[in-house]
Amino acid sequence: MRIKLKKGKQKELIILAKNNLNWEKLSEKIGIKENYLQRDLKNEKILIKEKTYNELCRIVNINFDKFILDKLNDFWGKSKGGLNSKGSTIQIKIPRNNEKLAELIGVILGDGNISKYQKGKKTGVYQINITGHKDLDEDYHTNYLFKIFQELFGLKPITVLSKNSKGRHLIISSKQLVNFFSKHGLKNGDKIKNQSTFPTWIWKKKNFLKACVRGLIDTDGSIFRMSQRDYNLIRINFTNHNLTLLKDTRKAFLNLGFNPSKIINNRQFYLSRQDEIRKYLKEIGFSNVRHQERLKSFSPIFQRSRKRDSGSRNPGSNPGGAIF
Repeated sequence: MRIKLKKGKQKELIILAKNNLNWEKLSEKIGIKENYLQRDLKNEKILIKEKTYNELCRIVNINFDKFILDKLNDFWGKSKGGLNSKGSTIQIKIPRNNEKLAELIGVILGDGNISKYQKGKKTGVYQINITGHKDLDEDYHTNYLFKIFQELFGLKPITVLSKNSKGRHLIISSKQLVNFFSKHGLKNGDKIKNQSTFPTWIWKKKNFLKACVRGLIDTDGSIFRMSQRDYNLIRINFTNHNLTLLKDTRKAFLNLGFNPSKIINNRQFYLSRQDEIRKYLKEIGFSNVRHQERLKSFSPIFQRSRKRDSGSRNPGSNPGGAIF
């Protein structure tokens, strides 16, 4: 287990424990390497292990628990500190461009993050992390996205639940997978700084475009009533702080025959026309049960069909699992 403290508190704890000792003596006392303590832990490059944290608190006779932000699985420490590892060399299946891949790209553009930690010519960790709500996105992560990664790449993601928050993380560590998505224009690091957006090939077929939009709405979209008085009037909202992606998502809606609102405050737009809500549910729909259930709860007008699995899509079926 790794302890995440408020910024500066990990360094403060270590300096207090050092007191009149040199780095060699302190590292011997708590049973870790001197360079690791002085370079990585003191400078907060790596989250501190729970055992080391407890020993440091014992040495200084001060409880730093009030500064703890989270307790994370050791996997997270490896992703931040494993710079000298060789990275994953697991062979993956390479899928052709298809609807499932387009939808997954939408998911990664929405709630995903691609990480690649490097040091010189050595690469430590290649990782894709898709975040969600611990409870509300459980079915979507474990029953839908999990199967897509298996189907497309032959990989089984792992699930990590945040200890002190409502977050869940679907994590896949693979050098080949990160490189695969890099070739499709999904760069590692901050998506907003990178301005990651739709790969070119997705614009070439409407079915690809619909699938990618579905992945984006399932993750960064929401559905709600337009007012408390008009229970049957529904609005779909898309929010994202990547302006390039925001503009391209709106453009995708226009290309598919919708009339979304203008972009508001450079962060969101809406789909409000009720005939276009029906069109969205019929032609694009939701893969995330979270949205399906929310839609169903709004009004008895909405009828939910059987939950869709991650198998192939029948273009003539109701992909959203809900219609007016």
